[in-house]
Amino acid sequence: MSLRIAVIGAGPAGLALALHAARQLPRAEITVLDARPVARDVAADPRTLALSLGSVQWLQQLGAWPAATAEPILTVHVSQAPPSFGQAQVRITAAEQQVPMLGAVVAYGALLAPLQAAWLQAAATAPQRLHTRFGTAVTAVKPVPGGVEVDAGIVEGFDLAVVAEGGVFAEQARKAIARDYGQTAWVGTATLEGGTRGLAVERFTRQGPAALLPLPPAADGARRAALVWCVDAADDPVRGLDAAQRLAVLNTVFPREAGRLVALSPLKDFALGLNAERTLVDGRTVRIGNAAQTLHPVAGQGLNLGLRDAHQLVEALRFEHDVDAALRRVEWARAPDRWAMIAATDFLARSFTWRLPGASLLRGLGLAALERAGPAKALLARRMMYGSR
Repeated sequence: MSLRIAVIGAGPAGLALALHAARQLPRAEITVLDARPVARDVAADPRTLALSLGSVQWLQQLGAWPAATAEPILTVHVSQAPPSFGQAQVRITAAEQQVPMLGAVVAYGALLAPLQAAWLQAAATAPQRLHTRFGTAVTAVKPVPGGVEVDAGIVEGFDLAVVAEGGVFAEQARKAIARDYGQTAWVGTATLEGGTRGLAVERFTRQGPAALLPLPPAADGARRAALVWCVDAADDPVRGLDAAQRLAVLNTVFPREAGRLVALSPLKDFALGLNAERTLVDGRTVRIGNAAQTLHPVAGQGLNLGLRDAHQLVEALRFEHDVDAALRRVEWARAPDRWAMIAATDFLARSFTWRLPGASLLRGLGLAALERAGPAKALLARRMMYGSR
C-alpha cells in the first residue's frame, strides 16, 4: 500500500525532504504545497544561510548543492570583546579536523533554486506519484483516524503531513516554549580588506554576539561577509547610526583577524526569540525546521536542525513499515540533538542579558579553557559539523 505524504512548505528543508523521500520511498505518493507561485524567481533572494558540513554533504548527495555560489568555511574564530581573560578565544580549522570544510555559506535563493529545480524535474518524470501545488495556501491540517486532512482550497486526505513552513520569530504564533530575548539582529553584507578567505568570526560583546560569515568574493575580488549584529532592542545602539558610523563601530567590535570593514550594505533588523514545540510529532503531523523550533542565530544552526529532522524522518519511514512506529522512532532519535541545540542557544542568548558581575569573565574563562582542551574542542567541532549523533 502506498504512503501519502503532504509536505507543506517548499523551502530548503521541505524540498530536501521531498527529494529524499522521492528517492528512498519509491511507493510513496508525495505532494508539495506552497503559497508562493512556481514562477516566482527564488534565485534572487539574498538572505544568507550558514550550513554545516553534514548539511552540505547531504545536499551534494541530493544533487542540489550550489557549489559555484557557496563559500566554504575553513576556519571558525570565536572570541570575547573586550578581552577578559588572557586569550579568550577558540579557533577551529578544517585542517585540524581533517575535513575539506567546516561548513559553507550560501544565499537562500542560490540554495533554493537548485532544490526547486531538482524537485520539479523529479515530479515531471514521475507525475503519477510526485505532485506539486505551488500558489496554494494551506489553511488547516486536521487529524483524522489513521491520517490527516489538509485543507488547501480543497480538502485532501494523507497518511502524514510534514509542516516545513517556518517564518521569522516576530511573525510566528507562539508555540509551547516561547521566549522573547529582547534583542534585535541587524543583518547585511560587509566588504572587507585583509583577513583570510573562508574565515567565520563570532564576537561576544556586552550587547550580544556579532558574526561575520564568509561570502564569495565580489566581481572585483574584494572579500565579502554576511553580517549578523545582535544588540539590546530596548537600548539599540545601531538604529540611529548612518552607514559610516556603523562601519566605525563594527571595526571596534571585531578582532583584527577579521580584517577591516570598508563598506556596508543597508541593514535589515529582526526581533530575536526562542519559539519551539515540545515535540516534533503530533499524531500524524510532523513539524521540522523553523516550524518546530526558531532559535537565536548565535550558533547558526537553525536550518541545519531542520535538514537533520528531514533526513531522519525519511530514514525512519524507509526502515519502519508502520507509520506510527516510524514517527516514534523520529521523536526518540531527534530529541538529543534538538534539545542540546535549543538549550545551548537559549543559554548563550540569555547570558548576554545578565548584568551579573563576572558574567563576561565566565564566558571568557570558558572560551580560554575550551581552546586548551583538545578533546572538548574536537567534540564541539563535530557537533558543529554533524549535530548530536
